[in-house]
Amino acid sequence: MKIVEFLRPDAVIGTLTGQTGQAVLSELTRPLVAGQKVDGQKLLDTLLEREKLGSTGIGEGVAIPHGKVAGLPGLMASFGRSVPGIDFRAIDGKPTHLFFALFAPENSAGAHLKALARISRIFKNPTFREAILKAGSEAEIYRLIEAEDAKY
Repeated sequence: MKIVEFLRPDAVIGTLTGQTGQAVLSELTRPLVAGQKVDGQKLLDTLLEREKLGSTGIGEGVAIPHGKVAGLPGLMASFGRSVPGIDFRAIDGKPTHLFFALFAPENSAGAHLKALARISRIFKNPTFREAILKAGSEAEIYRLIEAEDAKY
């Protein structure tokens, strides 16, 4: 499984403007709704419910908000970058800059877990995270994700 199988280039947000977790999560759902038959409020509610269980801020400036949504045809994802970072209640207490939102169909435990593991693996690389923060455009961010994903 490759990340580019469920992350479209138009679902990359180079500059998140939200200052709160909820605002950022809302921004992350928008590109997934455009041109799709997906309920944006349902996506947002799924992420907010998951965050109530505990922050998906995994530390080192990265968060992987995720959840399962009934009726999705397959995995869907969006990526967003906040250069200044926001307080996302990450486990290390540091600001979160890189947000990778993942949505899976309701009955897809295997694919959902594999996708989370893959996302987590590529974002463990500090050089990669730094390159994402310095990237000049959404297209460059997507290319960096695609290249890092191809290494595994």
